[in-house]
Amino acid sequence: MLSRMLLQCLLIGALVLPQPGFSQKKQTWKAVPTTYCNPMNLDYAYVPSRHTYYGQDESHRSTADPVIVNYKGDLFLFSTNQQGYWWSDNHMATWHFVSHNFRINRSNDDVCAPAAWAFGDTMLFMPSHMDYDRIPMYVSTDPKSGKWEALQDSFPQAHNWDPAIFKDDDDSAYLFWGSSNFFPLYGEKLNPGQRYEPTGKVVETLRLHPDTHGWERFGDDNRDSTIMPYTEGSWMTKHNGKYYLQYGAPGTEFNVYADGVYEADQPLGPYTYAPYNPFSLKTGGFATGAGHGSTFQDAFGNYWHVATMLNWIKYKFERRLGVFPAGFDGDQLYTHTAFGDYPHYLPTSARDHRESTFTGWMMLSWNKPCVASSSLPGKPVTQAFDENIRSYWSAETANPGEFVQVDLGQVCTVHALQINYADEDAHLRDKQPGIYHQYRIWMSENGKKWKLLVDKSTNTTDVPHDYVEFIAPAQARYLKLENVHMADGKFAVAGFRVFGKAPGAVPSQVADFQAKREPDTRNVHFSWKPVEGAYAYQIYWGITPDKLHNCLYVTGDAYEYRGLTVGQPYYARIEPLGETGVGAMGEVVAF
Repeated sequence: MLSRMLLQCLLIGALVLPQPGFSQKKQTWKAVPTTYCNPMNLDYAYVPSRHTYYGQDESHRSTADPVIVNYKGDLFLFSTNQQGYWWSDNHMATWHFVSHNFRINRSNDDVCAPAAWAFGDTMLFMPSHMDYDRIPMYVSTDPKSGKWEALQDSFPQAHNWDPAIFKDDDDSAYLFWGSSNFFPLYGEKLNPGQRYEPTGKVVETLRLHPDTHGWERFGDDNRDSTIMPYTEGSWMTKHNGKYYLQYGAPGTEFNVYADGVYEADQPLGPYTYAPYNPFSLKTGGFATGAGHGSTFQDAFGNYWHVATMLNWIKYKFERRLGVFPAGFDGDQLYTHTAFGDYPHYLPTSARDHRESTFTGWMMLSWNKPCVASSSLPGKPVTQAFDENIRSYWSAETANPGEFVQVDLGQVCTVHALQINYADEDAHLRDKQPGIYHQYRIWMSENGKKWKLLVDKSTNTTDVPHDYVEFIAPAQARYLKLENVHMADGKFAVAGFRVFGKAPGAVPSQVADFQAKREPDTRNVHFSWKPVEGAYAYQIYWGITPDKLHNCLYVTGDAYEYRGLTVGQPYYARIEPLGETGVGAMGEVVAF
C-alpha cells in the first residue's frame, strides 16, 4: 500500500521523486550572490543552555542588538549570545563565523548587547555588564583569528548595560550606555592612555518623551499605555563635525521597534532631539522592526544601518537581524527600509543611498494556493505563504520527501527565493557548529511536468533564512520545496517566499490619498482608493517634501500611524505594489 505522503504527492501531480544519487547537472543559483534579502541569513545560535523561557521544552534561535564595524575594509558583526561573531570580506555577500567565548555575565549571557569600535590596527569590544559582573573591555589586532586580550580584569564603570564605544578624530574616547524604562542614557569620557578607564563625570544624554514623541510609546503599533517605554542601544556616528547619538525604543518585542537620534556639536552634548525621528523604522511586511542597531560604512564609504528585527514565535525576545541602506541627506540621518525584506543589490562601489537599491523583484507567493505533504494541527500550510514571520507551517515529520508547494496563479519570471525555516520541535541549545539544511526546489509551468530548479541536497551549512538568487531567471507557475535534511526539529517553514515579476502592466497611480492628523496629533490617519492589481502600498513620509525617507508598508485602503511628534508638520506620498511591478508615486500631501 502506498504511504499517505506518496499518495498525496501522486494525487496533486506534485513531486517527481529523484533517483538515488541524482544530482543537478548545472548549478542555477549564484554561490556568491549579488543581492541580499532580510532577515540576514546567518547561522544564528539557539538560546543558551543557561536560559529558560516559560518552562518550554522546545528551543529556538535568536539574536539581537547588532554592531557592525569596518576593520581594514572587512566588516565584523557582533550580536547577543552567539558564542562568537561573524566577518565578511565581500561586502556582506557571505559571512564567516569566528567562535569565541567571552566572559559570562550574571544574567548568564556570554555576550549581551555588545559595544565595538575599530580604528587603525585595533578593535575594542565590550559586552553589557551590571554591578559585580567583572566584565572587561577587550582588545584585538587579529579579530579573524579570535585572539582577544582584556585591557583590565573588570571595566571600572560598574553598571554598563547596552554600551557603545566612540573614538573621535582627535583620539579622545567616550562610552555611552543605558537600558531602562525609567533611567536615561548616559555618557562619559574615557582615557585611552589608561586602558580606556573612565575619566570625568557621568553625563545624562537623553531620555524618552512619549507624551510628545508618538513613536516612543510602548506596544505593537504604539498602543500600550500601561507601561513606560524602554530606551536602550546607544550608538554614535560623527558626520561633518556633528555628533549623532542614536538609541532604540520603545521595546524590542514590538513591530514599531525603531531607532531615533539626537544631535550635538560635542560628544557629550548637550543633545537636541532630531525633528525627523525615528530615522530607522519598519512596522509592516514579512519581518518587522529596525531598532537597537548601529550605523557603519562599508569599504566603499557607503553608510548602512544594521538593526534588530522581530521574530517572536516561541518567545517575545526571539529576534533576527536586518541590514538597510543608510546615509546623510544634508545633516539628516536616514535609513531606507522601503522594500526592507525584499531583494536589494549589494554594493560594488560608492553609491548614493538616497537612490533605491531595490532590485524591482516583487512578491509572487503571498496568499497563493498551496499544498503540503502533511501539516501539524494548528500549523496549516497557508502560514508558509502569509508574509508573516511570526507564523509558520510545519510538516508532521522531518523525513526526506516532506514538501510544501505553491501555485503562483500564472507563469511568472522568478529571480530569487527565500526559505525561512521555523523551529518546530527543536531541542538544540547554544551555538551548534556542524548542523545544516538540505533541500530541493522543483518548478513547473503546468503542475504536471516538473524540473529541478535548485538542488541543495548536499549542502553542509546552516542556512535558517536561505536566500537563493538565480543566475538566469526561471519561468514557473508552480514551485515546490522538498525536504532532504533539517538542522533540528520537524520540517517547518515560516516563509517560502518567491520574488520576480508577473506579466502585465504595473498598478496605476493611487487616487485620493489623504493624511489627516487626529485630535491626538501624535497620530495620523491615511486613506486612499484601492488600486486594482496592488497587493500592498508604501507610504513615504518626512518633515520636508524633498526628504521623505521613512516608509510604512501597508495593505488595505487605510492605515493609522501613531509615531508622530506633537507640533511637527509632515509630508507624505504613496506608491502601489503589484506582482507586475511598482506603480507611479502619488503627489505629496501635507499634514
